[in-house]
Amino acid sequence: QVQLVESGGGLVQAGDSLRLSCVASGGTFSGYEMAWFRQAPGKEREWVAHITRSGGSTYYRDSVKGRFTISRDNAKNTAYLQMNSLKPEDTAVYYCAGNRRYGTVSQAPGYAYWGQGTQVTVSS
Repeated sequence: QVQLVESGGGLVQAGDSLRLSCVASGGTFSGYEMAWFRQAPGKEREWVAHITRSGGSTYYRDSVKGRFTISRDNAKNTAYLQMNSLKPEDTAVYYCAGNRRYGTVSQAPGYAYWGQGTQVTVSS
């Protein structure tokens, strides 16, 4: 049974930084594409970033380009999301997702594994 566990969320002020981590267990992490999604109160879950198995390619939604960086360490079975210059509109529960089986990188149903989420709150 594959488990993904996120950590690193918190309450910060606008302009601050946070680094989220997603530790995988019970599977072959290096074989999974990984992604981060987020869901704000009253809104649908939205894709944030994606990274390929080797980490050689990354993709971002437009609103976070230049501020967020997704990365991974396959030796540590961990994916990261470095978030800089945070804005109040980045406030959401952030989820990591792994093992995309179908669909595009931004389509949540295509991912087989999900973490429980970590709350990020950015105050103005």
